[in-house]
Amino acid sequence: MYQVIGTRGSRAFRVLWMLEELGQPYEHSPAKPQSEAVRTVSPAGKVPVLVADGTVLTDSVAIMTYLGDKHGALSYTAGTLDRARQDALTQQVTADIDALLWMAARHSFVLPEERRVPAIKDSLKWEYTRNLDRLAEALQGPFLMGEMMTVPDIVLAHCLTWAEAAKFPAPGDALAGFRARMQARKAFETVAALP
Repeated sequence: MYQVIGTRGSRAFRVLWMLEELGQPYEHSPAKPQSEAVRTVSPAGKVPVLVADGTVLTDSVAIMTYLGDKHGALSYTAGTLDRARQDALTQQVTADIDALLWMAARHSFVLPEERRVPAIKDSLKWEYTRNLDRLAEALQGPFLMGEMMTVPDIVLAHCLTWAEAAKFPAPGDALAGFRARMQARKAFETVAALP
């Protein structure tokens, strides 16, 4: 059984969601970043952490890629062109959307107050909107790659949910519809209801 360490309000949400989609059993330890419980298994103190067969894995995208490969679902086969496209989309979402949201969070509550630059958020919101437009063009069906849900779909839907909570600009119709479809999934609802 997998162990997932990290609060539902962090990137651990993605890992928990993927495990629910895969129908895999897991134990959830909702420890906060930098807590002793997290530092015990991961000295950097970052979440999420996945413990699989006694091995500690970190970084939500790396964990999700591992899970997709191991269970042969929510991911194209490594070494295929579809997988290369999937990985490119994952990197695009991570660099163009996730990184901007994380930078805004850092300048809102993560960094020491004297290190925050609140004015940066206006620039981040502008760039976020521009990058969303490019992702909307990439949407090929109900999911980014067409009919099959893959890792970048979970990352993007999580980011769109995070952006809404962070009061970032709303996405256009295509991505708003995508977000609504993803949030209506049973696995998403299950994780959203966790303590």
